[in-house]
Amino acid sequence: MLSTRRLRTMALALTILALMGGSARSSHAQAAVLMEQPYGFFGVLNPTGHIAMYFARICAETPVKLRRCEPGEQGTVIARYQGIAGYDWVAMPLIPYLYSVENRSEAPAKVDKEMVRRMRDRYHEDHLGYLGEGVFEGNIVRGGWTQLVGVAYERRTYAFRFATTEEQDDAVIQRLNTRANRSNFNLVYNNCADFARTVLNVYFPRTFRRNFFPDAGMTTPKQITYKLTRYSRKHPEIHLAVFAIPQVPGYRHMSGSNKSVSASLMTTGYAVPIFLINPYIAGGLFLDYVTRGRFPSVPENPPVLSPDELFTLQLSTGIIHTAAAGPVAQESSSAATIAVQPAPAGALPNPAVKEIEAEHE
Repeated sequence: MLSTRRLRTMALALTILALMGGSARSSHAQAAVLMEQPYGFFGVLNPTGHIAMYFARICAETPVKLRRCEPGEQGTVIARYQGIAGYDWVAMPLIPYLYSVENRSEAPAKVDKEMVRRMRDRYHEDHLGYLGEGVFEGNIVRGGWTQLVGVAYERRTYAFRFATTEEQDDAVIQRLNTRANRSNFNLVYNNCADFARTVLNVYFPRTFRRNFFPDAGMTTPKQITYKLTRYSRKHPEIHLAVFAIPQVPGYRHMSGSNKSVSASLMTTGYAVPIFLINPYIAGGLFLDYVTRGRFPSVPENPPVLSPDELFTLQLSTGIIHTAAAGPVAQESSSAATIAVQPAPAGALPNPAVKEIEAEHE
């Protein structure tokens, strides 16, 4: 039998290891690439969509100044926009960004145009005064401050969640807070996807680069998510998981799928005039579309997050592995899926999910 002294030593060692393990888990947070589908008239002209970054540990002191989140806060969404008081990027809390309300319990299940306008105007009046007077609202071809609130009323979003460390998140805060926040937006070479590419290189240095193929040197949302998905296959430690945030019905027609530049040109009326002007360019675009332009990034039937389940984007990886699955889970899943695939059918509910849900009530 082991001596009492040896048993005490082993117990102490196990306790220290457990504490170290808990500390390691708590030091990790989450970020997510938000690939937003194209919609409306501009979405027909340019069906590449929009991309934003969500951070569970970074919050907005103002729409243009960042800080660490306090306990209970839900993180922030940051993206590059055009036409918002001359700023290059703007930060918004997650729930208002998606639903124009401050509490997830207030998010409607269905909306109409007047309801969306009323919610946006109320949030703008209460919280966006820092942007200044007379900030452009937006119109059919050019966005304004309305891009910052109620995104889920316009389109479906796919969240590509990955693990981060405190040091990485602090580096993003310092980078964005210390550099000039002045708009230099360019649709071709300095767009929203270029902003995401720059931020992602803080987490994954020299991974996201602009290439001539695909997309003729232009950075697109689909290209970014494809590269992140491909990177995760070689680096499973980032625990990439993909979720869908559905479009709230009633205000607009359902948004369309994100496309690459070559797919946008080859699957729309643009292909005909390009061919008539220069068949060689048309041939090159078609070759790019066939070989690289159809790259996949979204898995089939990813778990869908309702407003009550958005806390899933904040869960530390390695703690929750599965949740209720089956036919219902495909439409409403609380899983922190530790893969780029949805939880397998028939998986049993994890009791830890209910504990975390209770903490977020």
